[in-house]
Amino acid sequence: MTALFSSHANIWKSLFTSEGLRWNDFPWPVFKRPSEPEDMTTQTIGAYVLSKNAPDAQKSSKDRIKDHIKRWHPDRFETKVLPRVFQTDRDKVKAGAGVVARGLNELLSRRQED
Repeated sequence: MTALFSSHANIWKSLFTSEGLRWNDFPWPVFKRPSEPEDMTTQTIGAYVLSKNAPDAQKSSKDRIKDHIKRWHPDRFETKVLPRVFQTDRDKVKAGAGVVARGLNELLSRRQED
């Protein structure tokens, strides 16, 4: 599990300089690689983001969720990362990022109600 978090951190570092990205190049914040955007849910995203094995486990759950929101927020993602995706995968990646962003916002909303 630690290897997955490490791998995802390295992928994030390269996303902003890589070209010709495809769906499978993305560090989707779930433990089981999704084939489709619909494979990700608020529950599976939450299990990953709030894992006790995550490198940022010492942070509060709200801060961890907010850190992920910064990565996946549509304004940033669609201007900085999406243009680097092959046209054939672009709609799917955009949909996946949207699922992630909505899931993260739902997680944050639940934390603020606590």
